[in-house]
Amino acid sequence: MTRAVVLFTSDLRLHDHPPLRAALAAADEVVPLFVRDPGVHAAGFDAPNRSAFLADCLADLDASLRRRGGRLVVRSGPVAREAAAVAAECGAEQVHVAASATGYGQRREERLREHLGARGVDLHVHDAVTTALPPGRVTPSGSDHYAVFSPYFRRWSAERLRDTCPAPRTVRVPEEVRGEPLPSRDALSGLSPGLPAGGEEAGRQAFSRWARSGMSRYEERHDELAADGTSRLSPYLHFGALSPVELVRRARADGGPGAEAFVRQLCWRDFHHQVLAARPDASVRDYRTRHDRWRSEEQAAEDVAAWREGRTGYPVVDAAMRQLLHEGWMHNRARLLVASFLTKTLYVDWRIGARHFLDLLVDGDIVNNQLNWQWAAGTGTDTRPHRVLNPVVQGRRFDPRGTYVRRWVPELRDVEDRFVHEPWRLPEDRRAGLDYPGPLIDLAEGLARFRHARGRD
Repeated sequence: MTRAVVLFTSDLRLHDHPPLRAALAAADEVVPLFVRDPGVHAAGFDAPNRSAFLADCLADLDASLRRRGGRLVVRSGPVAREAAAVAAECGAEQVHVAASATGYGQRREERLREHLGARGVDLHVHDAVTTALPPGRVTPSGSDHYAVFSPYFRRWSAERLRDTCPAPRTVRVPEEVRGEPLPSRDALSGLSPGLPAGGEEAGRQAFSRWARSGMSRYEERHDELAADGTSRLSPYLHFGALSPVELVRRARADGGPGAEAFVRQLCWRDFHHQVLAARPDASVRDYRTRHDRWRSEEQAAEDVAAWREGRTGYPVVDAAMRQLLHEGWMHNRARLLVASFLTKTLYVDWRIGARHFLDLLVDGDIVNNQLNWQWAAGTGTDTRPHRVLNPVVQGRRFDPRGTYVRRWVPELRDVEDRFVHEPWRLPEDRRAGLDYPGPLIDLAEGLARFRHARGRD
């Protein structure tokens, strides 16, 4: 009787899971293993919203395995140690795992090789399953990664994606391997009230609904704040509850401009993964330094607090920050606006904003969160690093009727459209009746400070 272990990390699904398929093909019995890594807690990455979503994903994965005769084994401790222990307990000859683009994931693979190799167990590292193409599959001449999105997208679009594989019909798990009880979101506190349910089943249902009703209009509506025309699939992609290969294939089969625009956004995820795989230090350091002398959190304490609480006096910024607090999620266009406001208008270090996002975002991950923040701050891959997004202009353009603002900033619910993005222009008697702050900073003042700091005045 041959046995193998498949180690789940950020790939919590059964559909289109090559490491699981390989393990099932190589052994008579397979242990589906998830390890609750204390290193995640030590690094502060187990924020309540993501912990709740993770609990949902693990419960869903376990239920899907049980319908196939198996179960999920959950352990706690250092990943390499626990994987080696499980392999020893059941006599497994192989451990299968998907590759990771992050420095943390790469160090995890090194420790797995060390621990398993010492016990004569083979480690099989498969291509990453959280991206459509593995990082490093396409590279430009003379470099190990693409630093600009457009040429990467052209090469990426020309590549043939691997075939998807169906979920297994049967999974046989050795009886003697024991695990811990599954975590539950019910034991957690500090959750955003509007947090969505996690898990592969919920993700697949969400994609099917959106593909029927939202994808066809995605190109024209994905930036409209009030329309909420994005797919909202990012949490499921972050935890690997959905396969990006399957999503790209299904979108291309659907066709149309909306589908192509959606595929382009999926490509952005791959682009960031290949950047960070080549430059792991970009998670904490500027990818392209502008020699900024950012204001620290201590220097800008009141400004940072107002930004976090949605009390900056700029309605579209405040609406976005309040959406984040309530849902653990934020519209993509809004993410760009609030990041530009913090880093360029308030001139605060992007790492402060990135950390706040990681504290709340259910889809928050090192790859996309950090590199998107650097893009907004002008220290990443943006080809126009000094652009500043004006929250009034952006609000008028992407929320012209103020619907999004009124949804999240009820203090402005009765303000007319023409004043909703500039409530300070209301007549004095009406301003006095609003429980809403004046602008935290004059936009012209913020722009002048930023340009001076970048040596562009």
